[in-house]
Amino acid sequence: MSEEILINVTPVETRVALVENGMLQEAYIERASRKGIVGNIYKGKVVRVLPGMEAAFVDIGLERAAFIHASDVVNGASDEPDLEVSRTVPDIRSLLREGQSLVVQVTKDPIGTKGARLTTQLSVPSRYLVFMPGVSHIGISQRIEDDTERARLKAIVEENAQAQGEPQGGYIIRTAAEAASAEDLIADMHYLHRLSQSIHERIKAAAVPAVIYQDLPLFIRTIRDLIRPQTEKVRIDSRESHQRVMQFVSEFVSEFSDKVEYYPGERPIFDLYSVEDEIQKALSRKVQLKSGGYVIIDQTEAMTTIDINTGAFVGHRNLEETIFKTNLEAARAISRQLRLRNLGGIIIIDFIDMEDAEHRRQVHRMLEKMLERDHAKTKITGVSELGLVEMTRKRTTESLGQLLCEPCPICDGRGFLKTGETVCFEIFREILRVNRAYEAESYLVMASQSVVDRLLDEESDNVADLETFIGKSIRFQVEAFYSQEQYDVVLL
Repeated sequence: MSEEILINVTPVETRVALVENGMLQEAYIERASRKGIVGNIYKGKVVRVLPGMEAAFVDIGLERAAFIHASDVVNGASDEPDLEVSRTVPDIRSLLREGQSLVVQVTKDPIGTKGARLTTQLSVPSRYLVFMPGVSHIGISQRIEDDTERARLKAIVEENAQAQGEPQGGYIIRTAAEAASAEDLIADMHYLHRLSQSIHERIKAAAVPAVIYQDLPLFIRTIRDLIRPQTEKVRIDSRESHQRVMQFVSEFVSEFSDKVEYYPGERPIFDLYSVEDEIQKALSRKVQLKSGGYVIIDQTEAMTTIDINTGAFVGHRNLEETIFKTNLEAARAISRQLRLRNLGGIIIIDFIDMEDAEHRRQVHRMLEKMLERDHAKTKITGVSELGLVEMTRKRTTESLGQLLCEPCPICDGRGFLKTGETVCFEIFREILRVNRAYEAESYLVMASQSVVDRLLDEESDNVADLETFIGKSIRFQVEAFYSQEQYDVVLL
């Protein structure tokens, strides 16, 4: 599998495209006006404790107060991070009080109307490791599957962690550490050790609220987190950013220095592999499949729903085979769309019903296999009684649609408008209501062009009947800036 990373840098935003086999798989966007804050460490102040929710709001200097749940407050009784919460969650009032200063790290960006999500379990990442001050746990990525390699990596980290001295801490060995040399791991540990000491000193000196630590900018995070041995090229279209990346590469991942290049081409870098076109397509509800079938993706507040249809695909053998092939193709397309659109939370997939149990198993396995490439943590719970595949995907930042779009001001995010007929009937009811409540000689209806045209044409008989019923004349006026649903009834 060939893999390339394209980095487009401008003063206002940075965009990153991860391309596999010539096809865009993931897109990351960071705008200067609203940078993501996941991973940032703050010294904040507890502004409100909510016992009924076992949570608290913390002022960390953002527009909205951030949110921390009791389960994300390190109690001191346990130093093991990320354990499944089987233990009882302590009373939030025993952990936090209003006015208390608190050092926290952002685990989720503010999304929609929700504030940022916080934890007091701090962690700072490097290329191969994540360091967690104050704990003794050493974990390892589940994606490193070879038992011998897992044991080797853990032994290196354990041995050198004991020799580090203060500050004490635990480590998570990242996927990128697979096959890394002992020297590289130890260098990472020394770097994290120095960074942790620096953070500790800033915490003691900082006022409230204050930023203690900010993660690297997107174009450098990309090198730290995404570049892998199978990455063929990293192309950057900004000379200044390329120089900064090369400094980072030479210091931390020198083995990849020959893979990073400056792209001076006249053709915009995101026109390579049709990245711009693919991003535009990712904002549409409908995903067309090569066979002629299609997938409909609807993102709502509570969950994302995905529906599959055979569309124009009629197959060659029989209906069951047609459905099976459509579902297989859809499983591949869905896994890519989840990554590309950065969809998270609860996801419900309605595959076309299959009679054959073996077909169902193969489609399920295809979805699992394709999701193995996903950088975000995913979990498929299986098929529900209604034949729906239920899954979750970890959400830490806004989806592509939330980042690039806003709710339509005309339909208010519903995705559809009232028909002209419906608006005409609403106008009739409004005239009757106003006529009962107020004295007027006649009425002026101000509405959009399409509604006025309908009132004067298809609804003209109804307008005449209404004028006869109320004994008053009704005039109409087109308002060019009114949407189809907007209207006013003016007394004359």
